[in-house]
Amino acid sequence: MNSRRSQKAAQAVREVVGTSILRDLKDPRIENVTVTHVEVAPDMRTARVYVSVMGDESQQKLCLRGLQHAAGFLQSKVAKRIDTRYTPVLKFVLDHGVKKSIEMNEILESVRSERESESKDEESQKVT
Repeated sequence: MNSRRSQKAAQAVREVVGTSILRDLKDPRIENVTVTHVEVAPDMRTARVYVSVMGDESQQKLCLRGLQHAAGFLQSKVAKRIDTRYTPVLKFVLDHGVKKSIEMNEILESVRSERESESKDEESQKVT
């Protein structure tokens, strides 16, 4: 069960990592990245940072490698923000939730357009 303490730490890690990615990292591999959420272990020693990367699969893998390379720098930023005995070790994980929601939206749009075209066909048949 997530304690209030780990939830607050996760929120702080998300804010620090998100702003540091935007402002401080100059790595050309890291672009079009959004930190979606963070899960901090109960012992506060590890944190999974879920990121969404716009682009194809090769760009996503390249970006994850860049983020993992910058993990030490980002951990130092987190250490300055949260006051705990241990600074969580950051592990970056690709979040497919945004991609799946876009795909689902496209499917729903295609179904809606099919239904609209069917209803127009039925109306035109009733008129004639």
